[in-house]
Amino acid sequence: GKSYRASSTLIRHQKTHTGERPYRCEECGKSFRHRSTLTIHHRVHSGERPYKCPECHKSFKISSELVRHWRTHTSERPCKCSQCHKSFKSSSELVRHWRTHTGERPYDCSQCGRRFSDSSQLVRHWRTHTGERPYDCSQCGRRFSDSSQLVRHWRTHTGERPYDCSQCGRRFGDGSQLAQHQRTH
Repeated sequence: GKSYRASSTLIRHQKTHTGERPYRCEECGKSFRHRSTLTIHHRVHSGERPYKCPECHKSFKISSELVRHWRTHTSERPCKCSQCHKSFKSSSELVRHWRTHTGERPYDCSQCGRRFSDSSQLVRHWRTHTGERPYDCSQCGRRFSDSSQLVRHWRTHTGERPYDCSQCGRRFGDGSQLAQHQRTH
């Protein structure tokens, strides 16, 4: 097995086997194995995004999200699929992609048995059972089960329309609205 210099490190490691989640969010009751994960989770409620892109000023809750985002500016895609040679910005994206080749769906819903290839898909699905809506609009208070729903909603307040039709130039706040519009051409 593994060996550790500090007993606290060993205890932390042992929790990965016991499933113990001693760090609890007072706001929503969600529990975590590590204090650092709870700290990051708190940003869901506070809206804090301390990591800012120097290029476009978009901000992120965790540094790894900024690193992945930065690659959209540099076009760097260091992780390559050995099966189809597609490239990805991160190893986690490559792992998710790899499951399209294997058909693996390792995450299953304990409530209904539905299976998912990605843990974040399971988390989003789980909210259909619990009714949890952890993302709230700071402008009007409306709550959402998914952060992308909040982003789309936020555009109703800002008027931002980042999706434009290449044929006529009309702009949309949502990619699905653009797709629907493009069928009219």
